[in-house]
Amino acid sequence: MAQKILITGGAGYLGSIIVPTMLEAGHKVTVLDNFMFKQNTLAQSCLNPNFEVYRGDARDERTLKPLIKDSDTIIPLAAIVGAPMCDADKIAATSTNRDSIITLVRMLSAEQQVIIPITNSGYGISGNDRECTEESALNPISIYGVTKVEAEKAVLDRSNSISLRLATVFGMSPRMRIDLLVNDFVYRASTDRAVILFESHFKRNYIHIQDAALAFEHSIDNFVSMRNQPYNVGLSNANLSKMELCQKIKAHIPDFVYLEAPIGEDPDKRDYIVSNARIEATGYKAQFSLDNGIAELIKGYRMIRNTVYSNV
Repeated sequence: MAQKILITGGAGYLGSIIVPTMLEAGHKVTVLDNFMFKQNTLAQSCLNPNFEVYRGDARDERTLKPLIKDSDTIIPLAAIVGAPMCDADKIAATSTNRDSIITLVRMLSAEQQVIIPITNSGYGISGNDRECTEESALNPISIYGVTKVEAEKAVLDRSNSISLRLATVFGMSPRMRIDLLVNDFVYRASTDRAVILFESHFKRNYIHIQDAALAFEHSIDNFVSMRNQPYNVGLSNANLSKMELCQKIKAHIPDFVYLEAPIGEDPDKRDYIVSNARIEATGYKAQFSLDNGIAELIKGYRMIRNTVYSNV
């Protein structure tokens, strides 16, 4: 059934894929974004009568109130995303990633649905080879992870909500981010043909941006049976170390060279493997492999030569 969906931060990396996905599914979509990157990534949606867009701050209750009033489902994407960007402005990170969600939850009726994305970096450093399930202890090690975990708690405590714990997202988007790990390594392989690895054994999970958007659509379609739980969203065959990721990329770019630094640390020190069995049991199935995304990115980077496509 078609819904009225409010997406805050809907002109960002992920939102620029989710919005057209929801419109194609027949939903009415309203976007609130501050357009801090001066992007016009939703330009092609403006002709669609089911699309509306507003410029504003998702932390502003007066801005949110009239938009929330007519919404069936809220997808709060507005966030300061990534450990480096959050470290650069901890006040903005806290007020956007956590406090704006607490404000949003307070304003909603019990009938309104929320689907919130957080990061599975909330698992931090697992310290073993066991997969992290949604029942595993959360141990965020960055202000980004901490604020997103706190936001998830605020949303799930209200009921009638779903949390999607997204793996590291990769793939092309109209509001591109080159700083994400797969996107970054493929960019370096495509342009510099080399990368230096810090703590190359650290593992994490990955998900293509189109599959991340599909997870939101799947959650709307199956909301009643899925609600009030968190779900890991990633590729079950892509729990890879940074070294293993580079080996994947080298299969596409044979002259790519990667070296492990004998000293130094990764500032984003997450290290874990993740089970996606819970969301897969609901019928969700990712469609794009890591190899699909690497091939896509190689083509995309023939067009992009500008560091404006990042969050740092």
